[in-house]
Amino acid sequence: MAAELVSFEPATGAELWRGAIGDVDGEVAAARGGWATWAARPLTYRIETLRRFANVVRAKYEPFADCIARETGKPLWEARTEIDSVIAKVDISAAAYSERSAQRRLDSPMGSRMALRHKPHGVLAVLGPYNFPAHLPNGHIVPALIAGNAVVFKPSEKTPATGAMLVDCLREAGVPADCIRLVIGGPAEGKVLAAHSGIDGLLFTGSARTGLALNRAFAEKPEKILALEMGGNNPIVVWDTPDLYTAAVLVIQSAFTSAGQRCTAARRLIVDQRLYDPLIAELNKLLTRLIVGEPHAKPQPFMGPVIDNEVADQLTESFLALLMKGGRPIRHLERTIDGRPFLRPGVIDVTDMADRPDMELFGPILQVIRCDDFDAAIAEANNTRYGLSASLISQTPALYDRFWANARAGIVNWNKPTNGASSSAPFGGIGWSGNHRPSAYYAADYCAYPVVSNEADAARASIGIGLADS
Repeated sequence: MAAELVSFEPATGAELWRGAIGDVDGEVAAARGGWATWAARPLTYRIETLRRFANVVRAKYEPFADCIARETGKPLWEARTEIDSVIAKVDISAAAYSERSAQRRLDSPMGSRMALRHKPHGVLAVLGPYNFPAHLPNGHIVPALIAGNAVVFKPSEKTPATGAMLVDCLREAGVPADCIRLVIGGPAEGKVLAAHSGIDGLLFTGSARTGLALNRAFAEKPEKILALEMGGNNPIVVWDTPDLYTAAVLVIQSAFTSAGQRCTAARRLIVDQRLYDPLIAELNKLLTRLIVGEPHAKPQPFMGPVIDNEVADQLTESFLALLMKGGRPIRHLERTIDGRPFLRPGVIDVTDMADRPDMELFGPILQVIRCDDFDAAIAEANNTRYGLSASLISQTPALYDRFWANARAGIVNWNKPTNGASSSAPFGGIGWSGNHRPSAYYAADYCAYPVVSNEADAARASIGIGLADS
């Protein structure tokens, strides 16, 4: 790999940022040298430092949002919501640590006392994705720092400028430089960091393929914490609802917000056969009006480009593959600007496809499946190795009760999109969507480990049974 990494704006192709490839060994060594001093600081000190970080981000609100918008291609309005989430994460993480990792006294017999406390793991590596290059790694970094860990952060090679700006804000707020380290690089640097003997754990957000490889690599390292968030092949089910316009809006918000580049995006629309034609008509009306444009365009676009031309090419090939396997196009995936990764959403009916691929098509492609009864719809929703998010659009509470009880997902919504999860709740899935280490509010669980102590002020002991007479 070249000595520098260069980041280009997806919407224009212009160079945005460049930086030297990082030294993984040096960054891990620095973190190992600094974390113990940070861990020894009082919890209140660490929390107040992170609150200063929130203030630093607040002061840089527009430049930071502009950086995210330019580097990812997402509309400026959406980049601003990402900054809002970065700021809000601090207070949420402080509350979560207090609730889930608090020091407690437990009942203990014979005048002794039982104490429950939590210790940081040490040095945690964070591998960040490109779709939310500030919010998602920040969701690991802030809880890890509050718990007393040092962090070595490698942002996606597609969004290094945002990662560098996030680290600059943390250091400006007073997080010791040795406790928040930045590794610039590509997959090679990520592999070296993940396998490094100097880390005590890895917090990962990204593809199932990479997550599965990491899971195998850590199988013989039970001493290291591994938290995986790996996306989904998420269903949205439309059943027994008279308001098909609203249903269509919820489907579009689920499938195409962030150009479909959300791990919680709806990949599959499962619909009552009787509602199929009128629902598709409403979807088509809205999709015709949907604005796809560059981040700063006026009027503001609903969605921007996907992250780069390579991804756009892969998505185009995937849509063509669905067609070749028997899918019936409802709206073709369209490349709107030659040489740039702008895509108009594609919608394809795959009901009659004999062998539907169970994969996360990370972009604006929605597969539609018609069903004749609700049990078949639930079975189709669960017809995936993933299990992150699922949503039911219906006016019938009894159907939601059945859906909630039977849907295999970590997030099950009713008359809401599949995406837009709150940081004030746990976030994670089952199957190929994660390894039972939910993030967001539950990130505190994997950033520190519990230590139970049975304590007494003086040593007192006797053996009442099993001793021979002296």
